Amino acid sequence: MTFTTRFAPSPTGPLHLGHAYSALLAHDMAMAKDGRFLLRIEDIDQSRARPAWEVQIYEDLQWLGLAWPQPVMRQSDRMPRYRAALRQLSAMGLTYPCRCNRADIEAAAGAPQEGVPQFGPDGRIYPGICRGRLPSDATDKDVIRLNMEKAVQAARLRSFTETGPGFAGTRQLDPEQLISTVGDIILVRRSMGSSYHLSVVVDDADQGISHAVRGADLFEATQIHVLLQSLLDLPTPVYHHHRLIRDDAGKRLAKRDDARAIAKYRTEGATPRDIRKIVGLPASSG
Repeated sequence: MTFTTRFAPSPTGPLHLGHAYSALLAHDMAMAKDGRFLLRIEDIDQSRARPAWEVQIYEDLQWLGLAWPQPVMRQSDRMPRYRAALRQLSAMGLTYPCRCNRADIEAAAGAPQEGVPQFGPDGRIYPGICRGRLPSDATDKDVIRLNMEKAVQAARLRSFTETGPGFAGTRQLDPEQLISTVGDIILVRRSMGSSYHLSVVVDDADQGISHAVRGADLFEATQIHVLLQSLLDLPTPVYHHHRLIRDDAGKRLAKRDDARAIAKYRTEGATPRDIRKIVGLPASSG
């Protein structure tokens, strides 16, 4: 298999130094193995995605010296593919519609109990209010959830290889951990047609991603993705979760950190070599 990485930004704001680090690292890793670097636009949230931000993504990455094959995969073009994956999971009896809002979930969760996790990689752990509903009960106002207890019983739980600093090794999925600390994740969000978890595993498989390079903040979500890969009979890439670029106070950068936007560095006269130095990468991929 060709060594293939990807950078998958959402066009919901300007790329910042953290994005630059992730894209450059993924590119450099692929080039070092004579492989492929791909770009994917994760725009399933059409309420926040903007064409102007997508155009700026291309401009920023090209300025950094990156290139990728055309055409670029855009998630908004792939809803039939995500619906097919959802049908596959539903046919296995693993999904159900959920009408709960945030207040419903918080009320049902009750007072926090010592030692019992309240939040996981998909947010607040869902207390199962709608678990008895059938897929045929779904309406446009519902989200679609994965019944985690049934899912871990149906799946051949895999291990995955991690190469990122601080995480490296072979990791085996733990069914009890998936149930207690992850819970019934959302597969389809309201008005979006999919979710990050469902889309990313389908997209990585369809693009032939051999090495998924992404930030350490997504490490805990990897168990979700490997579970879905097993259920959908999709390949599991090698994962490389890299360090996060933080501000002077040690806080992870977000898109609201315009002061660290790549475009701002460009207009102030910085060079791609400067950006590499700032984020701690070699001047070239060698």
